[in-house]
Amino acid sequence: MPSLRSRQFPAEFIWGAASSAFQTEGSLDADGRGQSIWDVFPREKIHDHADASATTDSYRRYRDDVALIADAGLKAYRFSISWTRVVPDGMSATPLIPTGWSGVNQAGIDYYSRLIDALLERSVTPFATLFHWDLPLGLQERGGWTSRDTAERFRDYADVVSSRLGDRLKHFVILNEAAVHAVLGHVLGVHAPGQTETSALGAIIHHQNLAQGLAIQALRAGRSDLSIGTTMALMPSRAARGITPLNNVAANAFDELWNGAFLDPLFRGSYPKTARDMLQNVLLDGDLDIIRQPIDFLGVNYYAPAYMRFDASSPSFVAPASPPQGTELDAFDRHVDPSGLFETLERLRTDYGNPRVLITENGCSDPLSDGPAQIDDRFRIDYLRRHIEAVKAAMEVGANIGGYFHWTLLDNWEWAEGYRSKFGLVAHDRATGTRAKKTSYDWLRTLAQSGLLDAG
Repeated sequence: MPSLRSRQFPAEFIWGAASSAFQTEGSLDADGRGQSIWDVFPREKIHDHADASATTDSYRRYRDDVALIADAGLKAYRFSISWTRVVPDGMSATPLIPTGWSGVNQAGIDYYSRLIDALLERSVTPFATLFHWDLPLGLQERGGWTSRDTAERFRDYADVVSSRLGDRLKHFVILNEAAVHAVLGHVLGVHAPGQTETSALGAIIHHQNLAQGLAIQALRAGRSDLSIGTTMALMPSRAARGITPLNNVAANAFDELWNGAFLDPLFRGSYPKTARDMLQNVLLDGDLDIIRQPIDFLGVNYYAPAYMRFDASSPSFVAPASPPQGTELDAFDRHVDPSGLFETLERLRTDYGNPRVLITENGCSDPLSDGPAQIDDRFRIDYLRRHIEAVKAAMEVGANIGGYFHWTLLDNWEWAEGYRSKFGLVAHDRATGTRAKKTSYDWLRTLAQSGLLDAG
């Protein structure tokens, strides 16, 4: 990674924070919300057996959230919209001409309308993610992402959101980390819906891509003034040390599945071989034309590179490997490697036409603990500084990067980790509701206000 020529970011660079509905909103039974796959995910699969019924209480305390964002000098907030708050069963929304849509939960629309208004009042630009893993339970019971119908219902849901909120909501993120949802939720079973059926992976990948293309088409047809992108969990795939030729094959296969199966159809209109071999039975004529839609930005979520090895006992002959000995590890034992972010951004620049990129997630957790958060979190500042340096280095060699969103604003419910993982700039005491700004909050505020990255 090259040394920086300047530590000053452009004035138009977007500094923001990111969150998701199920991790922050709570109020799961409020105002007509339907159930999602995460509502019924077994509690025994969550580290502390905790649920998300309260989490940061953002459904009721959204104005407090907005104040924290604005007071930090952040100009954008990426949140997600809960599909089941808008269309409770995920599938009954039908267009009525000229009166709009039926089957829509107006109370859910009203909540997001209030949130959007509160953000705009504080000069914070809303970026709404349409799907952040919380698939409606009604659709899962009809096959979930193995069914083509789910992609079509997602298109209808996207159209509802745009038609009801698009007068003020101008920035849309279609999917969040489709690869994570596919693999962790449907192969490893550690996320909802908790399945371990490898044979369905091709259909799940393809139908998420198809849903994305259909949604983009619907949004563009409905309004001409929207900025539309999607977010991917991209990471370099590296061969573990050992049986080098076979490990290289494993790393390349994983790369084609994790990165290429989502990048290639979007930007090239094709699937890489590893993915193509898995979805021949669900790929229909015209699908790749639907998926290959122009976007205004690509969201990149980055945390660590992957290390892969050949495993003859695995059905795919591919298995994860540990990072090399002696490397710095995060709370999840992943390699802390800012150069992997630079490598990812360079790949987008050189191999995928240099699309406009927003870093839509990056951050690190406290050491995993059921205790309180670390308020003086200088380790987080060091982590952020080094990764933001990688972003700036990529910009200086020509990458088209327009913003950085920190994950996340508040310590929240972190999926299968429950509450023991804490990524926030602000600590949240679930017992009292007290919120405490961490040292990293003040550091990011200084950076957002000046655009000048300190040298540490």
